[in-house]
Amino acid sequence: MTTAPIRVSVAGARGRMGSQAVAAVEAADDLELVAALGRGDDLAAAAGSDVFVDLTVPDQVMANVEHALAQGMHVVTGTTGFTPERVEQVRRWADAAGRNVLVATNFGIGAVLVMQLAAKAARFFESVEVVELHHPAKVDAPSGSAIRTARLIAQARAEAGLGPSPDATETALEGARGAVVDGIHVHAVRMRGMTAHQEVILGGPGETLTLRDDTYDRAAYMPGLLVGVRQVASRPGVTVGLEHYLDLD
Repeated sequence: MTTAPIRVSVAGARGRMGSQAVAAVEAADDLELVAALGRGDDLAAAAGSDVFVDLTVPDQVMANVEHALAQGMHVVTGTTGFTPERVEQVRRWADAAGRNVLVATNFGIGAVLVMQLAAKAARFFESVEVVELHHPAKVDAPSGSAIRTARLIAQARAEAGLGPSPDATETALEGARGAVVDGIHVHAVRMRGMTAHQEVILGGPGETLTLRDDTYDRAAYMPGLLVGVRQVASRPGVTVGLEHYLDLD
């Protein structure tokens, strides 16, 4: 018995990530591209899609997600800017539509594994900081991945009963210690020649542990994105983080 292909539309199709997503969908035997949408294109072109992939920008994504859910599509998005408030709004739309959503702060399998390993290691070390390095065209800092990494680490440390990392700093230039996300220091580097990189440095008496992922090409995100596209219909509700689709436990 032949299974019908999953019908997919991609918003943000003219961007660096979006163009690769379009190519990945077209190359997959079990997927069918319905529409490749750029800024200003009519979302009606996505009608009939099973899955709507949003790889746009924070000021577009919410309207796109609302439209796609209202039209009966499941949604996979890797767009940044999903605050807890935005996630709750998407949850209300998804519940009303009876459709599912994956909000992925990162589609890179290696990057997701670094997040999960950092959370598991966090309770064993007194100190932890996050450093993310990206190309200079990136519009947000820290990255969504770094923010999520810090939140996962902070949650693990809280559950283990750990206090703040030791830090005797009394005076500092503004920003010298980075941003603080749920008590975790996060440092953002923007540099020509970089693509997407993140490291988590954990320290205890006499040792440090460094977890690092380096992405040199956005092709690295395509396996994870396709996992999302293929599984979102069978994963009820709104899921934040690709790791939940990877069955890591």
